[in-house]
Amino acid sequence: MSKQVRIDLTLLLPDLPDQADECVRRLETMLGSVPGIERVHVAHKDGMNLGELCLHFDPARVSVKDVQQLARSSGAQIGARYAHLSIPLQVIGAEDAGMSIERALMDLPGVLNVLVSLPAQQALIEFDRQLTDAKALREKLDALGVAAARPAAPGVEPSVNASGLLEWYRRHRELAWSLGSGLFLVTGFGLEHWSGASLGLVVTLYLCAYLLGGLDLIKHWSTAVLSGRVTFDIHLLMLLAAIGAAVLGAWAEGAFLLFLFSLAHALEHAAMGRARDAIRALGDLAPRSATIQRGEGTVSVPVEQVRPFDIVIVRSGESVPVDGEVTAGSSSVNQAPITGESVPVAKAAGDEVFAGTINGDGVLHIQATRVVGDRTLDRVVKLVAEAQVQKAPTQLFTERFERIFVPVVLVADVLLIVIPPLIGAWDLSTSFYRGMALLVAASPCALALGTPAAVLTGIAQAARSGVLIKGGAHLENLGQLRALALDKTGTLTEGHPEVTDLRTLSGTDEGELLRVAAGIEQHSQHPLAAAVVRAAEQRGVTPSAASDVQSVTGRGVRGVIDGTATAIGTLELWESSGGTIPEEIRREVEELQAGGRSTMAVEHGGRWLGVLGVADRPREGVADTLNQLRALGIGPIVMLTGDNAGVGNAVGQEVGVDEVRSRLLPEDKVTAIRELSDAHGQVAMVGDGVNDAPALANATVGIAMGGAGTAIALETADVALMADDLGKLVFAVGLSRQARAVIRQNLYISLTVIGTLVLATTTGVSGIGLAVLVHEGSTLVVVANALRLLRYSG
Repeated sequence: MSKQVRIDLTLLLPDLPDQADECVRRLETMLGSVPGIERVHVAHKDGMNLGELCLHFDPARVSVKDVQQLARSSGAQIGARYAHLSIPLQVIGAEDAGMSIERALMDLPGVLNVLVSLPAQQALIEFDRQLTDAKALREKLDALGVAAARPAAPGVEPSVNASGLLEWYRRHRELAWSLGSGLFLVTGFGLEHWSGASLGLVVTLYLCAYLLGGLDLIKHWSTAVLSGRVTFDIHLLMLLAAIGAAVLGAWAEGAFLLFLFSLAHALEHAAMGRARDAIRALGDLAPRSATIQRGEGTVSVPVEQVRPFDIVIVRSGESVPVDGEVTAGSSSVNQAPITGESVPVAKAAGDEVFAGTINGDGVLHIQATRVVGDRTLDRVVKLVAEAQVQKAPTQLFTERFERIFVPVVLVADVLLIVIPPLIGAWDLSTSFYRGMALLVAASPCALALGTPAAVLTGIAQAARSGVLIKGGAHLENLGQLRALALDKTGTLTEGHPEVTDLRTLSGTDEGELLRVAAGIEQHSQHPLAAAVVRAAEQRGVTPSAASDVQSVTGRGVRGVIDGTATAIGTLELWESSGGTIPEEIRREVEELQAGGRSTMAVEHGGRWLGVLGVADRPREGVADTLNQLRALGIGPIVMLTGDNAGVGNAVGQEVGVDEVRSRLLPEDKVTAIRELSDAHGQVAMVGDGVNDAPALANATVGIAMGGAGTAIALETADVALMADDLGKLVFAVGLSRQARAVIRQNLYISLTVIGTLVLATTTGVSGIGLAVLVHEGSTLVVVANALRLLRYSG
């Protein structure tokens, strides 16, 4: 009979951005060809984020250890060959310039996939290291003229030789071109209508307005022609309309078109810069230098030089430069920049702190645990940058629509120019003019920009408030949730259970029961195990030395103490192996469970020592949070727990969930998520990002609690609540619904404007000038509408 083993994908492919990435398919194919391995798949639903790699194998042909080793070595081979690179861009262009960049990069050998977000000014590239490298990709972007300027090396001051005017031009080049175009346009128009200037001078001024207003369009189109990638896009529509106006002698209207087109784009990019700055500011939270202890004194060094285990001194009012553990001192720390918590958190020896948080009144001595590159802040900035590039379903739809719509417009435009004169409806001049006006009217600029602008600002606002949303798809999905499943321990409860009852059998005292139980449990990472160890410490009991300790998932732990087989866990631990359980043990377990306790029975060398009762208190305010989620239309709300029904029902009744499902193993939670999905459609799972990883991966949206303290939570879930605060979920869902509303509004605005202008220009109600004004105005409206999300506070 075949068996299966599951391995977290993040352990096999640490740099994997998404489970839909082609590297997962490569890993499945590589392992599926190994003799003895019968099936390889990812435990997820299509389109969801990272999950577990599930390998079904024949134990008679290959061992569990061999399967695990093969998976690790295969993952290492794939990771060594294929890479993902996120590169910042600096693009001045129409909304579809991102697709042009994607096509240009895909022409390079070795480039496997490219995602470009123009509003975010980011490119995410997957490539084969055997055929290309990061240097070649950057050189290609440099050749395209879209690579962002490299930051100066640490300690190197930027050049200040340029005058203030030149520096302003460098930062606002697009706006300068547009204003120059407008100046030539106004001058030419004034001379044409109110002076006796020659036609040659007037046309020359209009040509200068054409040149400055259309520099970016000309650059984009010439690059496409030279590279052999001529496409039907927004740039082409604008260029043809401007050229057509010049052919008709309507120089002023053509110049006005290009002036407004360039000005609108300058203003749009400046507005989108606000959203990018909100994200960029995350990376500036941590200081550039740190004060570290050296012998008896201290020294200030660049933060890049801080190493793990260095002692960092953080004085009152300073920002924390690294993640670490407080070794001395006490203070209150403002964690809002990372976790979104509104109230400073007290910190003392043994507490964890994060880079980018702000120290209060005291002085803290912090032992660095995660330094530059590995800090929570660095992970968040990296994941947010990648999230900006992940395209939402609506954005993918609009891009497909544009690819069909633009060629259709060009064909319709030719027909509009040719057919009316042939049938005697209009003369050629009228028909040609209306055709040029149609090109402006039908250009889908607002349509192309509306969705990515909303996604960018939504992700930015979430990150500023302590919620990490890892892509546009997850931002949209959050707003469509119908059902919610939550883990109990650490999600609905505090996650710090304590031993409340020690029930011993005759001949055993509490000290022996704790000594044996803690001896086994000190080797386990489960929260209940930690409670047993703490109880032993508090009572002054020294745990026994244990060996050969093995965890039995969802049931308990076995090991050897004093040469004798020992076990601690739920009664299922013995029932699954056919063991006999004394009635006295069953009575104690039933009585404790009826009181809402989790129970652990202890057997040592065939002798039953007793039962431990453990309780975990619900989080403060959880009931109110669940009611707020119901008010948003989410229901049912289901608690999933591995605890017994007594404990589950007691907690569930106190917090007010709609349903409790108890005694669930990890695979049972996956089944529960699938059942909820089948019954209600969109379902979210909230857990700790570690034990609940399979369920998180199978939910429509996987939400991890306390992402600031758990690297695996940041990597596993679609959404991470950086603070250990379930209340942030209400904010996240509300923000997502607002973002979806903005996306719909932008679609309605852009499609309505296109439809109205097409009708107005083809019937002669509107000319090129009014079409340009309304068209560019609509693009500014959708960007401004998206920026409203930066003010969302729940």
